[in-house]
Amino acid sequence: GAEEPGMEAEAQELPLGCGGGDGSPAAGRSPEGEERREPPQASVSNGGDENSGRELVELKVIWNKNKYDVKFCLDSTGAELKQKIHSLTGLPPAMQKVMFKGLLPEEKTLREIKVTNGAKIMVVGSTINDVLAVNTPKEAAQQEVKAEENKKEPLCRQKQHRKVLDKGKPDDVMPSVKGVQERLPTVPLSGMYNKSGGKVRLTFKLEQDQLWIGTKERTEKLPMGSIKNVVSEPIEGHEDYHMMAFQLGPTEASYYWVYWVPTQYVDAIKDTVLGKWQYF
Repeated sequence: GAEEPGMEAEAQELPLGCGGGDGSPAAGRSPEGEERREPPQASVSNGGDENSGRELVELKVIWNKNKYDVKFCLDSTGAELKQKIHSLTGLPPAMQKVMFKGLLPEEKTLREIKVTNGAKIMVVGSTINDVLAVNTPKEAAQQEVKAEENKKEPLCRQKQHRKVLDKGKPDDVMPSVKGVQERLPTVPLSGMYNKSGGKVRLTFKLEQDQLWIGTKERTEKLPMGSIKNVVSEPIEGHEDYHMMAFQLGPTEASYYWVYWVPTQYVDAIKDTVLGKWQYF
């Protein structure tokens, strides 16, 4: 009946890191029949210094109308979260725009940017296959429109456009640089006219994959994918400015016209709207 030394089972708290399994034996009974206590589980937490380095947070990752429930380590970085998103969606990290109260910084941890339990993480981006599938019909449509335009008189001589162009160049239009191609500016393109002669500005929201067309009355927020084509033509007598149309539907009536677009931004606008900016 005397109990031998060393036979007492001591319960040990085994650490659970962010990487998952820790190699601990399964809960149950030892060969001697004594009960072994279950190791404490890592809890889902919103922060705090206690258990730093192994706290998890529940996230809702939203991409392309798909939702993923993810448990992720609070002390992992934004770059590591991108790798996790890659494993879920197949979307390469270089083509991801991850949003949490703005663009997610890759070098900071989720704890540092105050990610909380249940936070929504928005992901914008397309896989290579998605981009090719979308751009191929757009490019074909663009070629068809150009071929049709070649049969007509120049756009700037047509009556529907002359009534706007005859107003002359707006006083507050942005300066143009002829013979130069530039990236889109960080500020909206402003000072231009729409087909009714009202002032219009273009804002390119790359992190949301949207084009915002703003007037005095309202702002239209258009997904880039809804724009089927972009056409443009230099304005006669003012070749350093273009008239440009965004095709929003199958017919010419669906074109949204913008006049006095500075020529140095024309190619950047087309590349951005048609999705080619993702390859930069």
